[in-house]
Amino acid sequence: MSFIRNGLPVLVVCLLMLGDRYAPADDQAVNYRLQLTLRHQVETSEGSGRFHQLTRDEAWDPQRTAVIVCDVWDAHHCLNAVRRLEEMLFEMNWTLHQLRGDGVTVIHAPSDCMEFYEGHPARVRALETPAAAEHPEEIETWCYKIPSEEQGIYPIDQTDGGEDDDLAEHKAWHEELAARGVDPLAPWTRQHADIDVDDERDFVTCEGDIVWNILEDRDIDNVILLGVHTNMCVLGRPFGLRRMAENGKNVVLMRDLTDTMYNPQRWPYVSHFTGTDLIVSHIERWVCPTITSNQIKEQLRPFSVEDLDIPYRSGSFPIWHPQRFSLDTRPRLAIVIAEDEYETNVTLPDFAARWLGKDFQVTFIYGNGDERHDLPGIEALREADAMLLSVRRRPLPAEQLDIIREFVASGKPVIGIRTASHAFCLRNQPPPEGLADWPELDAQVFGGSYSNHYANDLIATVTAADDAHPLLTGVGSFPYEAGGSLYVVSPINESAEVVLMGEVSGQSPEPMAWTFTRADGGRSFYTSLGYKDNFSGDVLPRLLYNACLWACEREIPDEFTPSPIEIQTAMP
Repeated sequence: MSFIRNGLPVLVVCLLMLGDRYAPADDQAVNYRLQLTLRHQVETSEGSGRFHQLTRDEAWDPQRTAVIVCDVWDAHHCLNAVRRLEEMLFEMNWTLHQLRGDGVTVIHAPSDCMEFYEGHPARVRALETPAAAEHPEEIETWCYKIPSEEQGIYPIDQTDGGEDDDLAEHKAWHEELAARGVDPLAPWTRQHADIDVDDERDFVTCEGDIVWNILEDRDIDNVILLGVHTNMCVLGRPFGLRRMAENGKNVVLMRDLTDTMYNPQRWPYVSHFTGTDLIVSHIERWVCPTITSNQIKEQLRPFSVEDLDIPYRSGSFPIWHPQRFSLDTRPRLAIVIAEDEYETNVTLPDFAARWLGKDFQVTFIYGNGDERHDLPGIEALREADAMLLSVRRRPLPAEQLDIIREFVASGKPVIGIRTASHAFCLRNQPPPEGLADWPELDAQVFGGSYSNHYANDLIATVTAADDAHPLLTGVGSFPYEAGGSLYVVSPINESAEVVLMGEVSGQSPEPMAWTFTRADGGRSFYTSLGYKDNFSGDVLPRLLYNACLWACEREIPDEFTPSPIEIQTAMP
């Protein structure tokens, strides 16, 4: 078998092959386990429609694990789908080499292409696998939904087939496919040639019953799915996630080596990449957990380290990251919500669904509904580029608060609304035993000094401190009646730049929104707006959208049309 990668450095080619070259010896393989972190979601409370994004660590026996490569075809009717697949091919092949070398069974499943593989050793091996003593019902048929999915709402409209091509490019692409002598609507003939098939070990099949035969014959409990397209073939094929999950396999999706068929011109009118996030979120809630390919590459483990001419587990060894598409430049925004007064657990997800799906990758971190001083899944903040904070008076376990402190200290942007100024401290009280607080957050992160608020029946009138301020681009007209109580925040840091001022009868004006550059160099934005009614209209929503862009150093557009909410939805 030949592994040719023209133009790539020899080191890269060698690394690609390490999974095969350094397969464990039999005595080492007995004890070796794949160390995986599985991500899944659980509802914050029954019927809430909000979910904690959680992880758990598992150790899988490679000998009882299979990876299925779903429909990684040599061509597709959607040109953009082809382009995105081409970006994943090298990472896919590298990951498969590593898994194969670890002793994982590799099953190639390019549907509708079995004629190409007639007589191929991997195809023959699949056909000659002994039949399982028992086959699950409907294992040979497509699966459109499993019962657990009835609890959720399918998150995207894919009824148009998900084509997202430019029309002129699409037409030219179909003409090229026709000139090749293939059907432009179904041009695939084989698995992509950049995915290596090991003649001596791999299997080729797209039939659900034969896949099941292989799994049963090899006593395989664990299954990894990668390939395309997540919302169609990866979920629905006879060997897909749904069939594996409903029939008791410990199945996971490799979420960074997949793609969706989704057209951003369809509901929920978000970017293509956000459409993929929504499908992955749906899978984590209702079908199975997910993992990423870097978890496999991080376990690159030559068993004869002294034979290598490259550093291993040293400071110069590569740091692996999940695969990301070149056009996916969205900042990763973590929205942290834990307050009971202003219902931002409702208003912020609705805001995100309408305003952020085109420009940001959004993750929600919710407070524990049963334990006030707990933020399940706060570890996700480590992967975020920016944080939007809506928390009220919640000291936390030290290890959780440390994650937030580390995020801020890294210089990453922070956007705060309303109660974020007193997010992690009690009023004039020390934290409960075993918990940590951060009373200096307001001054250190936002440059403010919140002390109290005026009476709720005093309606604040909001005015622009500077009509030409970039953060007020597209924001509704002023003066504006805010509703809710006006926060007393003066004096704010002298280096802060005020955007909005608020005033109630008989009292001095107070800043209501400002920007602040922290001591660590990070950008912060804060507004004391955030009352439930503030999310109606075009003042707070547009201001908050602009602030997220500003904080992440992105251009603020003169005009922006939020997505309509036609069906109940939420960002993942």
